[in-house]
Amino acid sequence: MRVRMALHTGAAEEQGGDYFGPPLNRVARLLSAAHGGQVLLSLPTQELVRDVLPLDSELRDLGEHRLKDLARPERVYQLVAPDLPADFPSLRTLESRPNNLPMQPTLLVGREREVEDVRGRLLAPEVRLLTLTGPGGTGKSRLALQSAADLIEEFEDGVFFVALATLTDHTLVTSSVAQVLGVRESGDQPLLEGIKDYLQDKRLLLVLDNFEQVLEAAPQAGEILSAAPRLKVLATSRIPLGIYGEREYAVPPLAIPDPKRLPTLEVLSQYEAVRLFIERAEATKAGFEITSENAPAVAEICARLDGLPLAIELAAARIKLLPPSSILARLTNRLKLLTGGARDLPERQRTLRGAIEWSHTLLDEGEKTLFARMAIFSGGRTLEAIEAVCDAQGDLPMDAFDGVSSLVDKSLLRQEEGPEGEPRFMMLETIHEYAREKLRESGEAEEIGHAHARHFLGLAEEAELTGPEQAWWLERLEAEHDNLRTTLARTRRPGVGTQVGRRAPVLLVPARALERGARMAGGGTGGERRGLGAGEGARGAGETGSGARGPRAGGDGCGRGTGAPQGAGRRMGRR
Repeated sequence: MRVRMALHTGAAEEQGGDYFGPPLNRVARLLSAAHGGQVLLSLPTQELVRDVLPLDSELRDLGEHRLKDLARPERVYQLVAPDLPADFPSLRTLESRPNNLPMQPTLLVGREREVEDVRGRLLAPEVRLLTLTGPGGTGKSRLALQSAADLIEEFEDGVFFVALATLTDHTLVTSSVAQVLGVRESGDQPLLEGIKDYLQDKRLLLVLDNFEQVLEAAPQAGEILSAAPRLKVLATSRIPLGIYGEREYAVPPLAIPDPKRLPTLEVLSQYEAVRLFIERAEATKAGFEITSENAPAVAEICARLDGLPLAIELAAARIKLLPPSSILARLTNRLKLLTGGARDLPERQRTLRGAIEWSHTLLDEGEKTLFARMAIFSGGRTLEAIEAVCDAQGDLPMDAFDGVSSLVDKSLLRQEEGPEGEPRFMMLETIHEYAREKLRESGEAEEIGHAHARHFLGLAEEAELTGPEQAWWLERLEAEHDNLRTTLARTRRPGVGTQVGRRAPVLLVPARALERGARMAGGGTGGERRGLGAGEGARGAGETGSGARGPRAGGDGCGRGTGAPQGAGRRMGRR
């Protein structure tokens, strides 16, 4: 077996007997460029060892190369010694295949599992078009770029990146693709036909970034794929392209810890969200380090920001002026705090609000109305509840089922499984805050709040907390815990309608049942049942779904497909 080696020098962090940090990523990419039997060194290592080499050994300068981490070029040296082979093929770097992949100012933190998932799916013979979906700030573009870089050896005709973020006219997509590929108009032949002729025999990967605003051009992408059987397309979009043969990969947030059950510092730093915060904070403020004093605040920041890379980077940028505890205290208004991204980024990536507004502008008026009304819920919502609350007067400009399906497709809702497999629809808390703003601006907050209270008061009245249905009802009430708590708080506010206020005591029955359930569960597990906490208000309830995600969490990345919500035709009620 011919072994390859790579040596790089840099400061790494030791955590739990393992090492972390950018130098580890760099040496891994240097190693991936080598061939069996080859020993490569980076420039920092070459400078350390060049004067102490044995007399019969030397370091051959192989020049500067762009490694697959998409960072700055690295000057690479090869060890030449009597017992080592000296001649090898070209290094397996980005220069080994035609490409235009842009250099990135920072290294990708985490995402090893997702990169491997995307790579594996694109190499599957049956996958021609893979679309990375997710809300703004999830890191779709960065994941696509790194996946493309790792795949470059698999496409002999190259990997090409087409940036669509600045386009608003879908008719310009064809010319953008042609420009990247170097295809020019010829005579009377349409440009699209020229692209198809150019690609028909090529083994090539085309990366189409930010497709959501030019979706009308999706059929053209389908035409190109049909004409070029060896072509593969990797797209990023907040909305699936919706063409035949498309496979969707829902990009998950970064892994986050549970702030209520903090692990040791060594384990905490292995969570992707925390690693990203630390690395970006260190770049902003020299000497920053995570300690036992600031670890709880850092963990809570990452959890409150839903593990969204953009939000975490914007929060870490504030470390220059504020300690983690002060940043956390100001997260009651995330959209106001998280601004000030790098000036060379698009406006939509410079603030958290800009990232969410970008998605919101893609909605039609009916979807915008539904999106705002859904902010009234806390801790998730079923389709039955959405129909009852958001269309209580029959004035929703669209069918609720269709609206929910569209919001899922457009990455503003996430679908999770509730009791008995009933789908529940969640908002990331960063998106939920924006939706609450839109509900207040609409002037409908009071009316929708009363509809919410009526619905959940009805649920509490219907609950059968004795007899054979008791366990089923407790499970359902537990799933609606935050909505019931919000309803209880709302009924105690001044000015609440007489009819709603008179029915409020009915909520005390499920509250006592849930408290008894909590005592029976022992009060120590993540699945314990909770009392309603009558003194707590609606704003205290987040939508964390299934809770913290482990250091290597992320699932298979395909949490949902295109189309209607799964199982959404069912109803929870046993009427």
